[in-house]
Amino acid sequence: MSNYLAIDLGAESGRVMIGTLKAGRLRMKELHRFSNGPLKVKGTLRWDVIRLWSEIQIGLYEGSRHAPIRSIACDSWGVDYVLLKGNDPLLALPYTYRDERTLPAVAAVFKRMTRAQLYAATGIGSYSINTSFQLFDDAKNHARLLRSADRFLLIADYFNWMMTGVSKVEVTLASTTQCWDTRKRTWAWPLIKKLGIPKHIFPKTIEPGGFLGGLIPEVAANTGFDTPTTSATRVVATCSHDTASAVVAIPATGRNWAYLSSGTWSLIGVELPKPLVNERARIANFTNEAGFAGTTRFLKCLVGLWILQECRREWSATPLAYSRIMTLARSAKPLRSLIRPDDPRFTSTGGMMRKVQAYCRETKQAIPITRGAVARCIFESLALLYRVEIDALESLIGRKISTLHIVGGGSLNTLLNQCTADALGRRVIAGPVEATAAGNILVQAIAMGDLRGLSAARAVMRKSFPIKTYKPTAKARSLTAWKSSLAKFAALPNGRTAP
Repeated sequence: MSNYLAIDLGAESGRVMIGTLKAGRLRMKELHRFSNGPLKVKGTLRWDVIRLWSEIQIGLYEGSRHAPIRSIACDSWGVDYVLLKGNDPLLALPYTYRDERTLPAVAAVFKRMTRAQLYAATGIGSYSINTSFQLFDDAKNHARLLRSADRFLLIADYFNWMMTGVSKVEVTLASTTQCWDTRKRTWAWPLIKKLGIPKHIFPKTIEPGGFLGGLIPEVAANTGFDTPTTSATRVVATCSHDTASAVVAIPATGRNWAYLSSGTWSLIGVELPKPLVNERARIANFTNEAGFAGTTRFLKCLVGLWILQECRREWSATPLAYSRIMTLARSAKPLRSLIRPDDPRFTSTGGMMRKVQAYCRETKQAIPITRGAVARCIFESLALLYRVEIDALESLIGRKISTLHIVGGGSLNTLLNQCTADALGRRVIAGPVEATAAGNILVQAIAMGDLRGLSAARAVMRKSFPIKTYKPTAKARSLTAWKSSLAKFAALPNGRTAP
């Protein structure tokens, strides 16, 4: 029996989980959960990474009580980073990807190069949240701060440094930055130079499954890892990007499947043996991010349940339970109103219900008034967006996709899952919910020699966690309604300019 600790950080919450691998099965238990969210500071949005570090240490202390612990690893969202100098804990609170400073940066970057040139250099779709635009803004508007930094670390890498003193960027996280050459698997130095970003701040990288070392003495003492039974615990660079970890944990077989990591964001894609970088992929805005064992995550980043989360915050001082929202949505009339979740208006904070209603008004549809009607509109619109992107994926990779695996918190949304199966006309397999933490742990197990590779990890997942299968509704009336709605959805504007 082997025990592992996973530090799993999301944009809304973080947790420390213990995973136990025994007889080919993985069991997980949450030890400590804590909230996360952006701080509004002088007109900017920042991450309170010092508070997160305090919470992580509480979780590590809880984990030390389950000794022996084979290893520890941290995963997080991508693109955001902390600027550092020497042993100082940080030079400034890091910006969040939702801070609007990147919007003028995007326009300025595309005065220096075309979208096609940027894609050719990195294989990454041009999203305003990308690290490349954030660093460009730093170089232009915070030059003194950037010059004083001796390195940056992405979020999970930052906490790895806090634990071990080792400053390295893990490759799956590096690949989210749009400063990474996905084909050469190195920093995209010509691009970095062209953007005017100082070369000296880019750290060395480490592949997923690499060893970072042990806990530094201060951290070991603070967290209970300074005893004879805990001192041998190692810190592993797992797939430190949360989606990369989630993909490791997908209980799939064969090759004709796609994945959807469903949460605040919807990340939909396939696993490929190598990057797919061409003009058709660029125009479709698909991105090539690194996966485990040299694989490529060919995916598209879409706004997901963020739209509902924002509405939920507006509806009550005490947020409605998601189960109640689903009940209300089920009672609403189906396929009455649709939005394009990929319209840029739905990515920003505030007034989300009004934005949904305004979109329906602008497109001359029935305006959803009740909470149930708004929620149903969001679910059905997401399902239809998934259909559009799955069809695009099939065209780009040249093969059929018969199954969509949904993992993450959204896999619990039974109404959205059934809508997705109906919209896709394909089988949907939902679960596990805790795919990110599970993938984090499975990469640790591979690194420690307790599992033999990716296939073995997915076999463990199939044995360990319940999944639920959704099939498209066979009723002729439903089939006709979804077909008609797909045509209607495809004709709706998404507010984006031509690529």
